[in-house]
Amino acid sequence: MKPILAALVLLCGVTAIPAHAALAVGAAAPDFTAKASLGGHEFDFSLADALKKGPVVLYFYPAAFTKGCTIEAHEFAANVDKFAALGATVIGVSHDDIATLDKFSVSECRSKFAVAADPNGTVIKAYDTVMPKNPAMAGRTSYVIAPDHSVVFTLTDGDPYKHVAQTMDAVTKWRAAHP
Repeated sequence: MKPILAALVLLCGVTAIPAHAALAVGAAAPDFTAKASLGGHEFDFSLADALKKGPVVLYFYPAAFTKGCTIEAHEFAANVDKFAALGATVIGVSHDDIATLDKFSVSECRSKFAVAADPNGTVIKAYDTVMPKNPAMAGRTSYVIAPDHSVVFTLTDGDPYKHVAQTMDAVTKWRAAHP
């Protein structure tokens, strides 16, 4: 009976399909420019330009004004000054259009950090964070990207409370190694 159980466990492990893929630590972060909003003011966000200032916390979320995404935006807004003290820029990305994000950036992001519109999913696909159940949307994935464009941290988790603490820890560790 044990060999059958072991074979079954092995088979399940081999055939399991990950719920969500993401770029691996060490991967080169794809460069992008996207229409973004900070405090309701639109601008063109460039990853390359942001990385010239320090690391970037790039987080993807499914949809503005949904419960989990609102929680996550509030958490990032409450901690954005701590990220800035470490030299890090925070940017959120979703499939929402810029008009929606103009409102979301004020009310839920509390005018503390920018959110970028990716209505065609170009950036979402480039970062391999397409939501399996709804390919038009991003899954909840966060990255910390070093100024050399390398991914130094990645987290895919549906719990919106985990992303701020874990990206903060990653930025803090990166900063300690790169004073």
